[in-house]
Amino acid sequence: MSSSCDKSSCAGCTSNCSERKTDFHEPYNSLSNIKKVISVVSGKGGVGKSLVTSSLAVSLAKRGYKVGILDADITGPSIPKVFGIKEKAMACKDGTFPIETGKLGIKVMSINVLLDDDESPVVWRGPIIGGVVKQFWQEVLWGDIDVLLIDMPPGTGDVPLTVFQTIKLDGAVIVTAPQDLVSLIVKKSYHMAEKMNINVLGIVENMSYMECPDCGKVLYPFGKSNIENVAGEMGIDVLAKLPIRPENAALCDGGNVEDIDTSYIEAMTDTIINKINL
Repeated sequence: MSSSCDKSSCAGCTSNCSERKTDFHEPYNSLSNIKKVISVVSGKGGVGKSLVTSSLAVSLAKRGYKVGILDADITGPSIPKVFGIKEKAMACKDGTFPIETGKLGIKVMSINVLLDDDESPVVWRGPIIGGVVKQFWQEVLWGDIDVLLIDMPPGTGDVPLTVFQTIKLDGAVIVTAPQDLVSLIVKKSYHMAEKMNINVLGIVENMSYMECPDCGKVLYPFGKSNIENVAGEMGIDVLAKLPIRPENAALCDGGNVEDIDTSYIEAMTDTIINKINL
């Protein structure tokens, strides 16, 4: 390790030094109790990562688990919108309270519950954005949480690196889509997680297919999936192949994701629960 190393970027370091084994994970708020933490990541945008995060949160909450969502996509937050959250977060001397959703009590913290205007752009550089994510972890009064889901921004930049280094994760779920290009990019997310010693729970292929509403025929608008081969190359599981469902998009657009039919992700939810020993 170079004498100028600041220990902040071990993921890209090629040196073989004992200091790389130092635990840089930081504790959450002392008034909180978070049992399990899962990050939901994607190699690129537009694959439905936030839909997977919110659907999984709803599925877990319907089973009686106490669920939270840390929206780490600071420049493109969508979690408050899909849950219909309009109120703003309140703070006290001990920290900031997350917003609880109206139907299932899912706790949400996002930059949009702090901004006066939801449509105001967040024009910040990477280090500041990473600092906000750390604050969501350290200063939010999450209370008792069985599973905290972290909705990550796409790619392998500052925020994913901050999360992987700062927060002790029980696993990561990679979301992708059927195109070969996306499957190529998803490998970048996998290899980043691997370098950071993050347990990849598996891949979710979103928009895998759709059913004709008239005849029931299965259609593949993005081509037939190759995800089994991609997952096999990396030695990880395919957690689910999710269909395109216009009704789900309508629920999200209307802020009613808690009404989503989670039957199509029950098997995925079971697998994740087993993998993290929840």
